[in-house]
Amino acid sequence: MKHKNQLAVFAVTAAELGLVAHILGEAVPRSRFRPEQPPFAPWSWEQDGRFYRKHLKIEKWKHLLPDKSLFLRKMVRKRVDSDASAAHLEMLAQETCVAEATHWALLACSPLFARRMERLPGVAASLLYAVSHLPFIAVQRYNRPRLLRTAKLTARLEACNATIDPLQQ
Repeated sequence: MKHKNQLAVFAVTAAELGLVAHILGEAVPRSRFRPEQPPFAPWSWEQDGRFYRKHLKIEKWKHLLPDKSLFLRKMVRKRVDSDASAAHLEMLAQETCVAEATHWALLACSPLFARRMERLPGVAASLLYAVSHLPFIAVQRYNRPRLLRTAKLTARLEACNATIDPLQQ
């Protein structure tokens, strides 16, 4: 009975944190997030994503992480399929900033489990909850430079296409 209670406390706490994080994450103006400026700009050791590819093998597992935007229709879809414009790619890069900030905030809230739960289960839950956000942060940091690089190339192509007048050909 005691273990079920601890599991319930964990589940309720995780749900509360997730709900608050979602609401705040959706409410924050995207203009506050600058993908090319700290803390979202790539760190030198990340080597524009090579670190994540080489050492974490991120391409093999990133698609296995849950994507909340697949379940909540009002969220921005994290796909390029339907719109590969430079503006959409830049917006997706901004969304990676929001997601990264949200996961860092949730990670920072992990000690709450140790306060709400009994000592050993609370410490274990805090550590596991904190660690569970690291893959999501890694994916955001891996995707962002790629999105920005592709957005810049796409913007150049769009500019070239805009200067070509089809009536003069």
